[in-house]
Amino acid sequence: MGPLLIAGAGIGGLSAAVALAQRGFRVHIHERAPQIREVGAGLQLGPNGFRAFERLGIAQAMQQIAFQPGAVVLLDSLSGTEICHQELGESFLKRFGHPYQVGFRADVQRVLLEAARMYPDLIEIHLSDGICSFVESAESIVATLDSGACVSGSALIGADGLWSQTRQSIIGDGRPRVSGHIAYRAVLPVPDVPTDILTDDVQVWVGPKHHLVCYKVRGGSLFNIVAIFQSARYLEGWDSEADGAELRIGFADACPRVQRLLGHIQTWRMWVLCDRDPAHGWSVGRATLLGDAAHPMLPYLAQGACMAIEDAVCVANKLAGCHWDVATALRAYEDARFERTASVQTVAREMGELNHATGAVRETRNRALAARDPKNHDANAWLFETDGPRAPDRALSFFGTVR
Repeated sequence: MGPLLIAGAGIGGLSAAVALAQRGFRVHIHERAPQIREVGAGLQLGPNGFRAFERLGIAQAMQQIAFQPGAVVLLDSLSGTEICHQELGESFLKRFGHPYQVGFRADVQRVLLEAARMYPDLIEIHLSDGICSFVESAESIVATLDSGACVSGSALIGADGLWSQTRQSIIGDGRPRVSGHIAYRAVLPVPDVPTDILTDDVQVWVGPKHHLVCYKVRGGSLFNIVAIFQSARYLEGWDSEADGAELRIGFADACPRVQRLLGHIQTWRMWVLCDRDPAHGWSVGRATLLGDAAHPMLPYLAQGACMAIEDAVCVANKLAGCHWDVATALRAYEDARFERTASVQTVAREMGELNHATGAVRETRNRALAARDPKNHDANAWLFETDGPRAPDRALSFFGTVR
């Protein structure tokens, strides 16, 4: 059996490489960028993510680079008052068996890269030459690289993100859906953050057509801030220049505490929030998709990275049991993952509407969430306790807002 080809060396691609190498597969990763370098944004890592890390043998390494918040706290950005909170301590750990932690994306990717380097005889990483197209035969798949060179393998996993070229070769559905919101992000050293703003919780400030998320990362040494607000702008990429004046307009009605936090940041980076409708057909023959390439989602459940890591474990399991029938294994992988990832895509959209509610809907939301028990975790059980979709009668969670 020839090597398995992976397009993209992000979190999903590296996770897939490690999971496959654990099962004895040879893997060639082809990354378009000249170096493996993630943008400096935060990630929320739920129990389902740590369950997958455990299967990859890196759960302890991830806990060492992450930060353990005390709670997820939802606040009203207009009044400045707390709406509700969910404790992440003893009751949470007892319920789900794994923690809810937050990390710096670059640190998470570094742990995965170090794990991949533990398999030098099985994993090859090729930089500055991404996969742009492929053709399939009965016995193999041949991918054409940006340089014009061709490489052959037994299968192709497209882990090349929201603007995936592999997806266009498989599904061909064009640009992703633009949500109408953009995200500004910044990271500050903790000593530079005023003490009355600094928090050991994940704080989620929700308001009309905007919301703000902040939490510590890198073991508590950095403070990650993401501000999301309504905008018609569209740019591809995760690291565009941001306009402070646009941000101030988006949060013009926010309370003084939020205004002071935003005013404390001198430099912001920006990306446009996009997703797609859930769609079947991302496994065809010897080619499949993974993570954002397969099921891009808005960040309001903070599950984009966790879904990609779950995908990686699943596709490796299916290929390991395929008895060389790659096409059947990849179809089984999509079948196993579709309902769950579609649920997360759909609920993430619903959460965005809930976060940005105005008028009477905002007031109803605040009253309903205020009645919740901080130690009752039932609303999140489908996501954190299972590998399946949300049951139709389950209430919405208020977890997340940044991937």
